Amino acid sequence: MGPTRNSHRTGIRRVLGFVAQLLRAVVMLSVIGWGALALHFELPGPRPLVLFAIAAWVLIGGAALIAPWRVRRGSPHQSRRERVALAIRLTFTLALVVLVSWWQSLEPSNDRDWAPDVARQLSVERDGDRVTLHNVRDFEWQTPDTAIPRWETREYDLSRLDAVDMVVSYWMGPAIAHTLVSFGFDDGRHLTFSVEIRREKNEAFSISGGFFKQFELNLIAADENDILRLRSNVRGEDVYLYRVGLSPQARRELFLAYLEEAERLRQSAEFYNTLTSNCTTIVFDMVDRIVDGLPRDLRLILSGYLPEYVYAIGGLDTSHPLEFLRSRGYIDPRARKIPYTAGSEAFSRAIRDGVPAADGEIIRASSP
Repeated sequence: MGPTRNSHRTGIRRVLGFVAQLLRAVVMLSVIGWGALALHFELPGPRPLVLFAIAAWVLIGGAALIAPWRVRRGSPHQSRRERVALAIRLTFTLALVVLVSWWQSLEPSNDRDWAPDVARQLSVERDGDRVTLHNVRDFEWQTPDTAIPRWETREYDLSRLDAVDMVVSYWMGPAIAHTLVSFGFDDGRHLTFSVEIRREKNEAFSISGGFFKQFELNLIAADENDILRLRSNVRGEDVYLYRVGLSPQARRELFLAYLEEAERLRQSAEFYNTLTSNCTTIVFDMVDRIVDGLPRDLRLILSGYLPEYVYAIGGLDTSHPLEFLRSRGYIDPRARKIPYTAGSEAFSRAIRDGVPAADGEIIRASSP
């Protein structure tokens, strides 16, 4: 029984040792990969220098990964190998400390050479129900990258706020979409808020870069004839509009929450994060402060499925199936029939033609 028991214990130790080494390898590879991507996206300087830094980091990390943790007892080269392995691991640890310290030192900024469509930030003045918004965007887009720029100052009366719409624009498959929120007033005007990356000139959006402090956050307030037309007519994205059921007080509080968020970002820059600080999670955080008990859900990250989430919690008209709301809310065919010169109100009426309101009533666009 003695030898059998010892063999069993030896087998368990070997299995545990293998699992420990496997976990160590996974952690090490994850750290090495993270460091390489952090250097790729954020290390300043000439590209050859950046590539050299990445290669050096990967080389040090790879050496630390394969450096032996144990050397067979009795080996004549045991002491020398142990010293080499220890030196490699210490070098990697020092490099990791330097890398993390550099990463933590990166700070967001509102002072960069920005792309034209995100060059300005919304600023707000408020006097009771009257709000004055500076830097409302109303660009006339010719291509996805070129537009006639127009930034405006507009006034709104919160007592005339009478609708909230959720707009979901699909640009990369069914799971990934951009979320916008549009507020309607009883005078026919609409204002859309969009949490977006703030790109520098000649910089393009990158999902992976969004994990690595490549972009700052910006809150855009824009005319629907700009920000929705850009997606439906110019970029060719699939854009869906859903009427959201919120009480008048909740609508007002959500509008003010957007203004507060805009002022916060204007006062203190913040990095965009693809997973934790994006167009959907920030909207959820604002709504969560207004509506109690909202459940957390994977669909808040996989934003293409956000309509299913909002429908499930009763935020949309549940007297119709979601597929009915989706088919009626697809704005692209209607949006493409309205020229930019027809004006904002004509565009807003057209894209809502036939869309069920939050109470189930079917909206019909009246003639301009």
